[in-house]
Order: sequence, then C-alpha cells, then structure tokens
Amino acid sequence: MRRETAPYRIEKNGYHLTWNAVPAWVCDQCGESLFEAHEVDLIQEALVVLDSITATLAAVGN
Repeated sequence: MRRETAPYRIEKNGYHLTWNAVPAWVCDQCGESLFEAHEVDLIQEALVVLDSITATLAAVGN
C-alpha cells in the first residue's frame, strides 16, 4: 500500500458526485483504495450538507 490520491464517486438522492483526488492508501497490486477515518468523516459531512440542499431543492420544485 502506498499513500496517494484516489477518486471517490457516489450517486445518491438524485445527484452524482465525484472527487478526483481524495487522499487514500492504494494497493500496489490491485489498485484498491482505502480511505482513512479522517477522509471518510469529511466525505460524510459533505454528503449530509448535499442531502439537505437536495431536499430543499426538491421541496421548492413541488
């Protein structure tokens, strides 16, 4: 495993989100990415905000 960056993609609640360079541990053999707790926490915080904004936009559209 080496410390690099890796993409993170998610499709959720009507939005598609991609970060191209999130710090991660990347396997030299298979390329699998593992994110540390700090990065996971930041991603989850951002998703909570996006979920809230998405819900607000959906309510305005109705």
